[in-house]
Amino acid sequence: MIALARYRKTLAGLEGKGRRRALVAQAGIDFTSNDYLALASAPRLKAAIAAAIERGVPVGAGGSRLLRGNHPEHEALEAEAAAYFGAERVLFFSSGYAANVALFSTLPQRDDVIIHDALIHASAHEGISASKATAVSVAHNDPSAFEAAIVRWRREGGRGQPWIAVESLYSMDGDRAPLDELAAIADRHEGLLVIDEAHATGVFGPGGRGLAAGLERRGNVIVLHTCGKALGVSGALLAAPAVACDYLVNRARGFIYSTAPSPLVAAAVREALTMLADEPERRADFDALRSFANSALTERLGVKASGTQILPVMIGDNGRAVRIAERMRAEGLDIRAIRPPTVPEGTARLRIAITLNVDRETILRMLDRLASAMAEEAP
Repeated sequence: MIALARYRKTLAGLEGKGRRRALVAQAGIDFTSNDYLALASAPRLKAAIAAAIERGVPVGAGGSRLLRGNHPEHEALEAEAAAYFGAERVLFFSSGYAANVALFSTLPQRDDVIIHDALIHASAHEGISASKATAVSVAHNDPSAFEAAIVRWRREGGRGQPWIAVESLYSMDGDRAPLDELAAIADRHEGLLVIDEAHATGVFGPGGRGLAAGLERRGNVIVLHTCGKALGVSGALLAAPAVACDYLVNRARGFIYSTAPSPLVAAAVREALTMLADEPERRADFDALRSFANSALTERLGVKASGTQILPVMIGDNGRAVRIAERMRAEGLDIRAIRPPTVPEGTARLRIAITLNVDRETILRMLDRLASAMAEEAP
């Protein structure tokens, strides 16, 4: 059909660049997911959902939170999460993507500026692009670049508030943001700091409260905790000053006009937070496994490790990255290739994620097989 020809042309172009995507079913040993603490299949979460069903919690909310969709499970989760993370208030969203879009498209105002890390997540970019504020991208993890951008904006007539937007732990590189330095910059310039803790919640900080745990409840810090990674469920918890949450309830279109998340999911997230408190041995086991994997990666492949559970192995060429990943999956080891535009041009990579779904012996076997696959698919 002629009307669809342009889509076929675009897909063919992506194919030629080695950038066409396709859905691949779950199979093999997990070296790809963000289920860091292996909670997604935990019996306690299954039991919590079963118990919620027994006490009459519905599957669907039936409407937006501002209509009849505001279920007691949502409010209980938000109250418990605020207490757990030390936040003044928390709002529950259906996903981290939805939360980031709502936050950045609503809170920064026309006279403000959003200074964001060049490698911040696509969901933040989406929200920033919908904002009326000016947006400025700065060099990755460079506090001086953030401050210089604010100073330049003020010098050129900027009148509102500066917003600093970062991830605490970057999803494709596995490195950490200099949060204390960025918080100090926000303080000096009467700005606000937004921290996406997606890959740190549950596995870093006291009690798994994240790398930003020491900054929560400050009047100029907003923290996003996603529930679909280490917490093993889905959704996102936006922790912020109460006035910011109230403003989102009144002005964030993605919150106002969306059906509320499933109350059953809220019940499961409540249980996941309880498990973080009740089962510190999970984090201890994970810390040890993460440390082992980082050392083994450097020893077996000569690759500099990130120090976190996200271990990128840089390949460069899109096609080669895909071929190596396919070889690994054929061996029953689920590793995926990450290509532009998710990562910068020329930095296609294998993103290895360490979770409690694997053990040390399996990690070593994966690294040995990866070394062979990389040699077999030489540049």
